[in-house]
Amino acid sequence: MTVSGSTPDPAGLREPLDVSVVICSYAEERWDDLVRAVESSVSQTVPAREVVVAIDHNPQLLSRARRDLPGSVVVVENSQQAGLAGARNSGAIATSAAIVAFLDDDARADADWIEQLAQPYKRPSVLGVGGRIDPDWQVARPRWFPEEFNWVVGCSYRGLPSDPAAVRNMIGANMSVRREVFDALGGFRADLGRLEETDFCIRGQARFPEGVWLYWPSAAVSHSVTPERATWAFFRARCYNEGVAKASMVAGTSRRAGLQSERRYVRSVLPSGVVRECMRGLRGDLGGPARAFAIMIGLERTTAGYARGWLTLRRTNTPAGIPRRGNTP
Repeated sequence: MTVSGSTPDPAGLREPLDVSVVICSYAEERWDDLVRAVESSVSQTVPAREVVVAIDHNPQLLSRARRDLPGSVVVVENSQQAGLAGARNSGAIATSAAIVAFLDDDARADADWIEQLAQPYKRPSVLGVGGRIDPDWQVARPRWFPEEFNWVVGCSYRGLPSDPAAVRNMIGANMSVRREVFDALGGFRADLGRLEETDFCIRGQARFPEGVWLYWPSAAVSHSVTPERATWAFFRARCYNEGVAKASMVAGTSRRAGLQSERRYVRSVLPSGVVRECMRGLRGDLGGPARAFAIMIGLERTTAGYARGWLTLRRTNTPAGIPRRGNTP
């Protein structure tokens, strides 16, 4: 693979797009969400070469998907270890395009999502492209929920670039990768339980050091946020589990690479958020102090989870237990 440079080329495409879409699903309770995700993927301004739905070890859902989804959609079973990583790998293997795009089953892509994602691939240095993920709250957004922690519900958060820019990693609900990069890395690791895409991108940067992962905000999707994810209990648990997972991921890469983005986030983004929300409180916004408090608690819970995960690794030399589903956005 030829890679050079590190900045996106926003010029329009002059060649036909060659993108396949992979959507992973595991629960029949999310059937309506899955149908909407599929509909958004097959109704693009420029069609995908194929849309693949990978079902994660659920025979009933597999049968239903094969029976009820449009005939143009390819439905496959996760033939690897149960979990999102295995499902993504199985779906990607079933595609044939030069670019593989991943969309969560509870996300809906904008009509020009594929067209936008594919634009930066005109530059050979681009390894993969991730887009903006807007929260689609199924209940009113909690007054206390800070935008710095939108990642808790699997969405783009305050601190990400507002314009196209190189990033360390993409967010799983909206990302794409060159097939040759995916193949070279052997897909996603199934032993992390979470943060598979972060690990994937770190390994990709190590394998192709002159390559770049891009955040391309105009390639947008909306991600459903259910009522149970809009709770204080979910927020605290998700932050803690993120810290645990981060320790396992860092152990498999390097502390410098694994925590590079987090250092800037903790040193700059979060303190700025606390100050901003406190100032809003002084100006009469009663939610400001609550959001400032949530930022501090979120950091404390994530740090506690990381410490617990790291100590467990040191003590047992094995990853700490991380739920495969549950709080995963």
